[in-house]
Amino acid sequence: MSPTRQDILSFATLAALSLQAGALFAQETPPPAVPDESGAGLPVLTDPVPPVGEGVDPAAALAAGGISQNVTVNLINRLVKRGVLSQEDAGDLIKMAKADAEAARMRDEAMRVAIADASAPPAQEGDVSVAYVPQPVRQQMAAEIKAELEADSREHAWREKNPTPDWVNKFVVFGDFRTRYEGIFFPDGNDNTGAFPNFNAINTGAPFDVSGTQFSPQLNVDQDRNRVRFRFRAGASIAMEDGFTGGFRVATGDSNSPVSTNQSFGTNGGQFSKYQLWLDRAFISYNFGKSLGDGTDLNVDLGRFNNPFFSSEVMWDDDIGLDGLALRGSHKVNDTFKVFGSGGAFPVFNTDLNFGTNNPAKFESTDKWLYAAQLGAEWKIKEDLNAKFAIAYYDFRGIDGEKSTPFVPLTANDAGNTDGTRPSFAQKGNTYMTLRNIIPDASNGFGTTNQWQYFGLATPFRNITATGRLDYDGYEPFRLSLTGEVIKNIAFNEADIAAVAVNNRGPAAIGGTGAFEGGDMAWFLNLMAGDAALDECGNWNTFLGYRYVESDSVVDGFTDSDFGGGGTNMKGFTIGGNYALSPSVRLGARWMSASEIAGPTLKSDILQFDVNAKF
Repeated sequence: MSPTRQDILSFATLAALSLQAGALFAQETPPPAVPDESGAGLPVLTDPVPPVGEGVDPAAALAAGGISQNVTVNLINRLVKRGVLSQEDAGDLIKMAKADAEAARMRDEAMRVAIADASAPPAQEGDVSVAYVPQPVRQQMAAEIKAELEADSREHAWREKNPTPDWVNKFVVFGDFRTRYEGIFFPDGNDNTGAFPNFNAINTGAPFDVSGTQFSPQLNVDQDRNRVRFRFRAGASIAMEDGFTGGFRVATGDSNSPVSTNQSFGTNGGQFSKYQLWLDRAFISYNFGKSLGDGTDLNVDLGRFNNPFFSSEVMWDDDIGLDGLALRGSHKVNDTFKVFGSGGAFPVFNTDLNFGTNNPAKFESTDKWLYAAQLGAEWKIKEDLNAKFAIAYYDFRGIDGEKSTPFVPLTANDAGNTDGTRPSFAQKGNTYMTLRNIIPDASNGFGTTNQWQYFGLATPFRNITATGRLDYDGYEPFRLSLTGEVIKNIAFNEADIAAVAVNNRGPAAIGGTGAFEGGDMAWFLNLMAGDAALDECGNWNTFLGYRYVESDSVVDGFTDSDFGGGGTNMKGFTIGGNYALSPSVRLGARWMSASEIAGPTLKSDILQFDVNAKF
């Protein structure tokens, strides 16, 4: 709808009033006269400077070299006397100043008329009063008002036809992308005689006949490898009403591994084949808000969510996500001390509904669970020194292997009733035992053939973990940060494990079995210097770490997937750093040198170069 003449005049009146008010507030009273260089004083002005052209003719005053009641003319005259301006340039400046003054006079006249009209008594019936606005001003104001009204009309009509759904405003999208070069190097001297069975390959495939003459699937311990990998993750956090939030994330990955979202280029068939996306997070959370009082925070998470525990990468890999129910909370005691805690129940494995598949009578469920709790504190020791520490208890129920009831498998597909106790995912390092209790009889050569086996963890896991971090900010913007962790598996019983262990043994005597060499302790230290956030171009940090992780200190399927190729039973150094190219993009590099603690010799060096981008 186009504006009417009455609309335009109304807008013009309001605009004029606003401009005049601004001009009145902006007026300044010039200072009293001060002597010039010759001792003569300039006129004392108590009113605004009169426009050029009033009183004495400026050009004449300039030509005469005298003084004028106009400050602008006097200033130009003195510039001519000092040789800064020529007489011709001075004349041009005077003409431009007169033109500017005339335009200002017309503007001020329009404002005075508008103010006088607005101050007049209300018009009586039959009276007609129209405020005068110069034609150029009216045309400009009309064009501006018309354009603004048309733009508002178009936007309003578009919004009516295309309303934004309410749910769109509740989503916050995020993600990241990483490309990595990785070189894996094995020095000479590693034992490549069949001493490193790939238990994960066996347990996720057909059982292995341990009575056969062929090697089981083996880990690579002597051939260097180079690969380029990438990681892509994208998700959204969802704000809901009354304290509820949610979220989800998808991610790449060579497999459904719980500890890696890396996808190697050229795998999954190669030939530029497409890659898979996995559901990596999906959860709903509830925050109790201020119902518990100021300084107290409490959240409940349900679904698949980030690791809720304060820990290092030795206990939990950085990519790990936990399924189940978690409770997280904190309480601020005072300005320098806060306590926090986490706990929950997490299903690790759920037995297949139809297990065992080809048996009419099904086997009892052997579900696995993790029950965990952590209590910690954050302490501001000094203005530039902060500490965070916590103690956690992790109780893995049913995660260790169990011997089956005695039976005779007629084929490799005949399941034992404890086959479900084998890990559905593992890396390497934990001690293993055979699961099937096979009866020797004529069909298997009295134990010399058809010994199809799966393997389970030889020890239960109940971990006591102490984790701490000390941050020093005395060299801002750089930070010194020391992180440490100590872990003990209190369920470890060396005598019981030694009786059934099939790996992590020392050299065997002739015709015998080597002594068990595994252990139940792990510890980790890491020193970082530089910018922790890396949120500005030029930010950097560097780090140096050392770890000692015995074979059965932690579950090898959940620990760091990079150091030594992933898993436990390793010790060694990590060194590296990061550099921010922008607030969203950074470069990273690290070198990891690892060697086996128990069993045959195995050493490895891994080099990684990363380009990370987030959005």
